[in-house]
Amino acid sequence: MRKNTLGSLIWLRIARFTHQSNLLSNEFLKQFGITAAQFDVLNQVSASQPITQSQLAVKVTVSEGGISRMLTRLEKEGYIQRKQDWKTKWITLTQKGEDKLHEVFEHQLAFQTSILNDCLAEEEQKTLYMLVTKLQKHTESKLEN
Repeated sequence: MRKNTLGSLIWLRIARFTHQSNLLSNEFLKQFGITAAQFDVLNQVSASQPITQSQLAVKVTVSEGGISRMLTRLEKEGYIQRKQDWKTKWITLTQKGEDKLHEVFEHQLAFQTSILNDCLAEEEQKTLYMLVTKLQKHTESKLEN
């Protein structure tokens, strides 16, 4: 019989929570005609525009292979604009993209907040935020090396 380490069990729980949260978000966001991944991309572009495709790929939850397909879809839907500057593709939101993000943002924020508020007390949320931030910064530093 295999014995899991506490670290591997925590990793599995985080991975499962992330997957389940994305499934719930996708279901919730259907009413707005976008997916959780599309919301993430629009939000990241809005926060950092103009942003290159490679910079965006590092920031979002979409795989590097999937980011190109995602951007093509978002461009066809009129949410983003890509401009080629020699070898670099710069991405910005269109007015339609800004409007979609504005329409959805507060609803998605409230939805995700409710998932945590339904389960964790405020102090537990603060502790979880601190711990997950510590983990994220650690893995980020490993990726940079």
